[in-house]
Amino acid sequence: MPQATVDRASEFLGGLFTSLTERGRSLFKSSSDQPKSKDELIALGEALLSRRGEATGVAMAHQLLSGYDGAAEDDQLGFLDALAEQFGPDLAELTAAVENFHVSGASPDAASQLLKAAEPRRQELIRRLNLAPGGTASLVRMREAVLTHLRDHPQLRNVDDDFVHLFTSWFNRGFLVLQRIDWTTPANILEKIIRYEQVHAIRNWDDLRARLAPADRRCYGFFHPQLVDEPLIFVEVALTLDRPGAIAPLLDLERAPISPKDATTAVFYSISNTQKGLAGISFGNFLIKQVVEEIKRELPNVQSFVTLSPVPGFAKWLKQERADEASALLDDSARAELAVLDAPDWQDDPERADHIKPLLLPLAAAYFLQAKNARGLPLDPVARFHLGNGARLESLNFLGDRSPNGMRQSHGLMVNYLYALGEIEANHEAFAERAQIAAASAVRKQLPSKPLSSEPRKTNGKTSAPLAIAPPA
Repeated sequence: MPQATVDRASEFLGGLFTSLTERGRSLFKSSSDQPKSKDELIALGEALLSRRGEATGVAMAHQLLSGYDGAAEDDQLGFLDALAEQFGPDLAELTAAVENFHVSGASPDAASQLLKAAEPRRQELIRRLNLAPGGTASLVRMREAVLTHLRDHPQLRNVDDDFVHLFTSWFNRGFLVLQRIDWTTPANILEKIIRYEQVHAIRNWDDLRARLAPADRRCYGFFHPQLVDEPLIFVEVALTLDRPGAIAPLLDLERAPISPKDATTAVFYSISNTQKGLAGISFGNFLIKQVVEEIKRELPNVQSFVTLSPVPGFAKWLKQERADEASALLDDSARAELAVLDAPDWQDDPERADHIKPLLLPLAAAYFLQAKNARGLPLDPVARFHLGNGARLESLNFLGDRSPNGMRQSHGLMVNYLYALGEIEANHEAFAERAQIAAASAVRKQLPSKPLSSEPRKTNGKTSAPLAIAPPA
């Protein structure tokens, strides 16, 4: 289907849903939108579940959501706690269904009745709330509140599980629309791109224009019909002549753009989820793969698809290794030499940077290939995402991100993940089934075979002695 036809269809559907939403809101102007107490919210929930008429149910759902949005935080939390404690399964119905299941010899009908009885009442309540105008957005915000209170209110875990169960269906790939975001996109969406960017902050409108307007830049986002002006996730792409090792040249406002027809590489340099209430609902794997297909269709000259990714957990992990006197990776001399990382602006001193690089890159290889979480997966969350998508860890980039945030979270380290189209499925299966990490031989060769030492070593072809480092003040 021609892109113009797709765009017109998307515009039509977006206008249709907006019109329906606004019309729905107008129908409920007379409804009580006053803030509600916890007890009022609970009573509305019970009444909504008892209703059979659709019109009155939608009005009541609107009233509950409006009352919740305006309620005091304590009343909101009280309602969420009630969802956990009072809106679980009907225990009498569940007990009867269990007994019937055993008596029937586990018949299919009895199993179906048992499954229905085991469903928490709050799932049906959430479904009915979703019928209200703007209900989907309100429920996403409600789940964000659940996540905020989860640590101190562990009983909300069951509520969160029900939100995830329903959101996984409501936000599956079949309901998502891929849209290119460019400089002509409506300003209210562009403002959200600035606000939601999580990897490399967008400083101002000139910065945003440099990422969207040039011919060698692309941005794509997933949208949902019920959240027409809210990108759920977006990815920023640079078209380049080769694989980059640093972020600054890509974001340079004074750089000279290239013709897209000359590009050989598409670089995914920033991926941002925008809705905290949709945490854990996977969009990114679908987004990257569909964007690859879009770029391949538009620009067949682009043959390489890579990321330039941050390493958010590296500095924290390395700090723990440095503090661990029993570390299998560091001897005492290397641990002492790594004190340079605590010195301000060490990255701007070429001698210090060249000296620390042969220590830092093997440690980075160990971090990616050997450091694991309790589930036996890589510690780094970005690594888990891309490796789980079927990418390959392609290269380690020393001082790829010299920004304050880059230095703080990874001592400037960035990495490239390669999406080799012929290997994605095999890499994904190996990671999902055996937690096997796809990594280039150049990365694996960096792994230290014994504890790192600061004994004299080669640096830029010259023998380098340990660098004297004054302890930080």
